Amino acid sequence: MSETHSIVPPIANGQVERFHAGDIVLISGEIFTARDSAHKRLVALAKAGEVLPLDLNGAVLYYVGPTPAPPGRPIGSAGPTTSSRMDPYTEDILSLGVRLLIGKGSRSQSVKDAFLKHKAIYCAAVGGAGALISQKLLSAKVVAFEELGPEAIHLLTVKDFPCIVVNDIYGRDLYETGVQAYRRL
Repeated sequence: MSETHSIVPPIANGQVERFHAGDIVLISGEIFTARDSAHKRLVALAKAGEVLPLDLNGAVLYYVGPTPAPPGRPIGSAGPTTSSRMDPYTEDILSLGVRLLIGKGSRSQSVKDAFLKHKAIYCAAVGGAGALISQKLLSAKVVAFEELGPEAIHLLTVKDFPCIVVNDIYGRDLYETGVQAYRRL
């Protein structure tokens, strides 16, 4: 049976141990956006021994390239992007202290293994619901790599941002168990 958990980043070591594939997570507080180009730059900086432009210890990264803000809103549509594009960088990003990743779609086996190794989880946000998701975003500001435009890293303040745990620290994958359950119907 799935549970609903509320969480406020930064996430402490061991905090995600109570989350299981299929659980609902409501995030309130500060999360970062990051896509392909931002991941590539962060990993390159870390490997070069450079200081990162943001603290990733206990961080939540949301794979999104938000659209410009309409009048009166802090951000435009903010639906998740396909997570597998970040797979080549995920092990390194997790080693920097990230505890929760949000996107859409399944992850490679090497990334699932990295979740186990680094005690991190992967959650899915509802694809195609970017305008609805943006209602949970209270503020947004660019904090790194502004020249990347929509792929710049934004700091978002969110309230009850909904997502569902896909990969937990116990090796479970909701996409696999969900398909198995569907086949039994």
